[in-house]
Amino acid sequence: MKKLLFLLTAFLPFAVNAQDTVSVLTDTVAVNDTIVVNDTVVVNDTIIITAVGDIMLGSIVPDMSYCPPNNDASHLLDEVKPYFDSSDVVFCNVEGTFTDTKLGAKNCHDPNTCYTFGMPRKYAKCFKDAGFNVVSVANNHSGDFGEYGKTNAKHLLDSLEINWAGFTEKPTAEFDVNGVKYGFCAFAPNQGTVQITDHDNACALVKRLKDSCDIVIVSFHGGAEGANYQHVTRQYETFLGQNRGNVYKFAHTVIDAGADIVLGHGPHVTRAVEVYKGKFIAYSMGNFATYSNINIKGVNGLAPIFRVKMNKKTGDFISAQIIPTYQIKPPNKGPHIDSQKRVIQVIKNLTQTDIHDNYPEISDDGIVLPPAEK
Repeated sequence: MKKLLFLLTAFLPFAVNAQDTVSVLTDTVAVNDTIVVNDTVVVNDTIIITAVGDIMLGSIVPDMSYCPPNNDASHLLDEVKPYFDSSDVVFCNVEGTFTDTKLGAKNCHDPNTCYTFGMPRKYAKCFKDAGFNVVSVANNHSGDFGEYGKTNAKHLLDSLEINWAGFTEKPTAEFDVNGVKYGFCAFAPNQGTVQITDHDNACALVKRLKDSCDIVIVSFHGGAEGANYQHVTRQYETFLGQNRGNVYKFAHTVIDAGADIVLGHGPHVTRAVEVYKGKFIAYSMGNFATYSNINIKGVNGLAPIFRVKMNKKTGDFISAQIIPTYQIKPPNKGPHIDSQKRVIQVIKNLTQTDIHDNYPEISDDGIVLPPAEK
């Protein structure tokens, strides 16, 4: 009976009414801090953190043809919105910034290696409408329009009451959801962002958040980019001459300092997952909603939605569900639910290859459980 109760509660509330969903359990109702399962009241001491990778809904550079038709991005996330429901925290990386002009845009000398991402300002509301309540601005495109673009991002996110962090002047954020206090910090290897290579500073920020918050979320934008860089090497990675950090060492270091979950992005492909000291790590969540000027061919177009269930008192990982998505061009109409579940197998294979000691159990349907006891 105890084992049955664990299995019932381990996946709550993963049932979602949407196309191609994996419905685990439907006869449950959440009531405040309790869950009713077949008329039996169970104390709800869990939280759900739902996370995806890079979102860039279109760019005014080179011109408006790189934005959705009629400059309307409002429907790009429609198919995936239901999977963000019933979450306490919904996270993504804002890949780029917000601007209606090319003021301050960086100069790109080699269009094969240099891209400029500036979403029209009104696109910021798409993040709010989809349900995101915390985002990272620490990445290699948040400074593409200089201080002008960064100021736009700050003001827009604040006005929409979306929590954010990652600039050197704002390395952390603290916020409350349903009686739980969260601390959030974000890192990248780029100028103007909190540095992923400065582990001492990262530890100090995490420890400070842990002193005042119940759950600490760490985000990083790190690692080399592209289909040739799907593996977690456990070494410092260099791409286009830049040190992109040792994401394995970084993730372990911040968990040692008190982080409860680590959410990675940056390589534009999905990487392995790990459960280290009872805490969940996603090493890269890939291209989730990247409308233009980002390669989404093959594995670059596959990405997960992670719905991670955690103990809200200890921050320990309980279980997760991988919702598989894909993007295609032309035209890119946003992420679609993948009935072939391809990214689940990608994550499963990479995890078994790259994570030798702490790899969780991953089913073919995307249910993730803690590592089996040896």
